[in-house]
Amino acid sequence: MLPSLPGYEHLVYTLQETYPSIERSTLVVIRLGPAIAELNGSLEFKDDIALRVWEDLNFAQGVIQAYGYAVEQRGQRLYWYDPQPHPRDPTLSDTFPHHKHVQPDIKHHRVPAPGLSFDRPNLPFLIEEIKHDLLGLRR
Repeated sequence: MLPSLPGYEHLVYTLQETYPSIERSTLVVIRLGPAIAELNGSLEFKDDIALRVWEDLNFAQGVIQAYGYAVEQRGQRLYWYDPQPHPRDPTLSDTFPHHKHVQPDIKHHRVPAPGLSFDRPNLPFLIEEIKHDLLGLRR
């Protein structure tokens, strides 16, 4: 389950301490109400790699209501994640509606995203993926 709003803020604002591979964070938790918030900004890594983050958070229900995550290098999009449903694509059914857009034809080439969830923080998974797949660091 998603932590409380203060717990989530702590997670976000200590990411650089937890993951030394993050060189810079512009992530901001914007409180929109006592249990509603938005997360917006980016995490920057070496080799000009950036994780762009947007989340719509509902702590009363303990869920990420919507999200968008994009990974870029030198301003070029490498891949992105979103939960836009594609019910007619049976290859995505295992992780419906979570999926990843990848090359080639990044807009239309989608693969399942088993590491993403609406009810737990996605940032640790995304950071570990970048560390392993793009930076060549151990998980």
